[in-house]
Amino acid sequence: MALIITDECINCDVCEPVCPNRAIRAGPTIYVIDPSRCTECVGHFAEPQCQVVCPVACLPHDPARRESRQELLAKFERLQATAARSDG
Repeated sequence: MALIITDECINCDVCEPVCPNRAIRAGPTIYVIDPSRCTECVGHFAEPQCQVVCPVACLPHDPARRESRQELLAKFERLQATAARSDG
């Protein structure tokens, strides 16, 4: 599943820089996660880094976006391939 940021977000700015897929950005009132870029850090880390650093634990799994570890890994690989093409 992709993660979501709930209304408990305090806009502390710690989650955005730790996201290896650049899935987190400032929204109109709180930070938001682009589900097409969120891999829950699969392919990068053992656990979602945004959840690790969040001081208010406002990053649960999005029940509307169920993804297996294999699907998250496939998304990671697609994102890496896209990044490689844009770099080269």
